[in-house]
Amino acid sequence: MFLLAAGFVAVTMVVTHWLGPKRKTKVKLESFECGIEPRGNARQAFPIKYFLVAILFVLFDVEVIFMYPWAVNFKEFGVTGFIEMIVFIGLLLVGFFYIIRKKALEWED
Repeated sequence: MFLLAAGFVAVTMVVTHWLGPKRKTKVKLESFECGIEPRGNARQAFPIKYFLVAILFVLFDVEVIFMYPWAVNFKEFGVTGFIEMIVFIGLLLVGFFYIIRKKALEWED
């Protein structure tokens, strides 16, 4: 099934490249971003704090996702599952207090 899907994608891309129109104009080659006129250099530097907050958001968001299956099966896990979740939440809190201590969430220096 995977080979069939990959083959379909490959064939579709090759055929559209061969048969598709090839009208390259200045307007078509410009970058387009939601209807906003491009200005300046797109490769400007972002503060590292932006990326750090984004990575921390993804990290904690993914960890919270693990709590949903636990909540659904709460009764089946019993006391052992409850203790394991307390340890998990404790580790989350240790990480959270660590990033607060390192001032990773403060935008101003």
